[in-house]
Amino acid sequence: MHYYVYILTNANHAVLYIGVTNDLQRRVHEHKTGLHPGFTKKCNVHKLVYWEQFTEVKAAIDQEKQLKAGSRQKKLDLIQSFNPEWKDRFDTLG
Repeated sequence: MHYYVYILTNANHAVLYIGVTNDLQRRVHEHKTGLHPGFTKKCNVHKLVYWEQFTEVKAAIDQEKQLKAGSRQKKLDLIQSFNPEWKDRFDTLG
């Protein structure tokens, strides 16, 4: 099984949301369709701009915590290195 840490943003990149899941395609689809009420639905945060894949759930959770604790600039730099054009990468998921 694989685990993913991902970052979503809104249209103007003002909000960043970091999550962890074992099914990235399903989870991002849930964000995009507003399936669950909450922060991402309220703030229209559904643009997938970054993800990492892990084989161990603990490693994914540790990375999620590290990203959440980091500065906004570190998050922006990470996204920029992975996705310089800040395109929605949802359609590239298998």
